[in-house]
Amino acid sequence: MIQPHDDALVVAARINGFIVKRVLIDQGSGAEVMYPDLFKGLNLKNEDLSRYDTPLMGFDGHMVILEGQISLPVNMEGKEVMVTFIVVASFSPYIAILGKPWIHTIGAVPSTLHVKVKFCTEQGIVVVRGNQQVAKQCLVAAVDRGIKQKESTEETPS
Repeated sequence: MIQPHDDALVVAARINGFIVKRVLIDQGSGAEVMYPDLFKGLNLKNEDLSRYDTPLMGFDGHMVILEGQISLPVNMEGKEVMVTFIVVASFSPYIAILGKPWIHTIGAVPSTLHVKVKFCTEQGIVVVRGNQQVAKQCLVAAVDRGIKQKESTEETPS
């Protein structure tokens, strides 16, 4: 771990049987979110989704376009729970977000300071280490996209 830092807690998890990197553990999120890259990567189809009508706000404060929801198994270090993901059609440097519902269900204690998630299993306490390098790459991708969007709106004639 590189100190001092203010990195997000980004881990890998097994979702629907596939190892998925760039999963953000977000204590501020009231929902689990799946982005288009993961949806396509898991070979899921729109027919696999059920309806989801509750509005969802993105990090930027704007409404997010919802595709639907889907329940899939999420396994981290051998502890598996079913997670209902809201599938959104928007950009994110993360491929999925595990929020408070997952944190509470699994009994996890996430720490961005220590870049770790801890939770109990039948074998004892498990420690999942976050990846600071991937977290930094995600931050750079988000900032870069924001700069490009700002530049494109400034170039658009009124």
